[in-house]
Amino acid sequence: MTLRVVFMGTPDFAVPTLSEIIGHGHEVLACYTRAPKPAGRGLEPRPSPVHGLAERFGIPVFTPATLRDAAVQDILAGHEADVAVVVAYGLILPKPVLDAPRLGCLNLHASLLPRWRGAAPIQRAVMAGDTESGVMVMRMDEGLDTGPVAMVEKLAIGPGMTAGELHDRLMPLGADLMVRALAGLERGALGFQPQAEAGISYAAKIGKAEARLDWTRPAAELHNQIRGLSPFPGAFFEADWGQGPTRVKVLRAEIAEGDGAPGTVLDDRLAVACGTGAIRLLELQRAGKAPAKAAEFLNGARLAPGVRL
Repeated sequence: MTLRVVFMGTPDFAVPTLSEIIGHGHEVLACYTRAPKPAGRGLEPRPSPVHGLAERFGIPVFTPATLRDAAVQDILAGHEADVAVVVAYGLILPKPVLDAPRLGCLNLHASLLPRWRGAAPIQRAVMAGDTESGVMVMRMDEGLDTGPVAMVEKLAIGPGMTAGELHDRLMPLGADLMVRALAGLERGALGFQPQAEAGISYAAKIGKAEARLDWTRPAAELHNQIRGLSPFPGAFFEADWGQGPTRVKVLRAEIAEGDGAPGTVLDDRLAVACGTGAIRLLELQRAGKAPAKAAEFLNGARLAPGVRL
């Protein structure tokens, strides 16, 4: 027995789940994803990663700007799906959409709910210094990631792990979890438990102002900020090499020994004083340049001990 599935997702994170659903023989009736966005030097419209995979398998693709339009809802209901699978789609699902599939809508969420409901759970977990994350399959309701949970897989967050690395570890874990959830749904054996009422937190979208490094903060907080924003959008500071302030992203760092006035370079290996303690910058990226290890970066950047960032 296979299920008739409508898949709703947009970024790279959703691609392995769609691939696994196809590979397990389910009938994917349609893919809903965000519309192509201008990208690259020519700003040509670029389809989303999910859009690209769906087209390779000949799956019809829909890119509505909203799901609140009655005509869009009628088309979706006309698929007569057993279930909708939602992975980082990017649009709110109103009640008529939630009610359209015979068995409801299952969402793959990249956190240990109810912690980090919302748009940026992976980045927020790392920025907060969490030592554990995971993926959960839940049945969607009208709230923001408030539905009952069916299955979970946990994953330790190492002390140096970046958000990008956590993202890449959770992708296949989530894909496997979702196809196992669909297998349970087929058999009528997928149970759901309400989320805990304690420990709720929200993963708001990352704001531009949050990426700037404030050297007066403690070293541990800055280390987590750098990890949580790597590789995108990238925590940054500004330095002047004689041509005005240049933005420099810090993609990787570690806690270091030393102290001094916040923002002061402490040695020739890019240890920088923080409000308390210090961090060592390990991988950096100047605007318009490729990422570079600290030693390579220092070949073209005058950041001698005593310089204040």
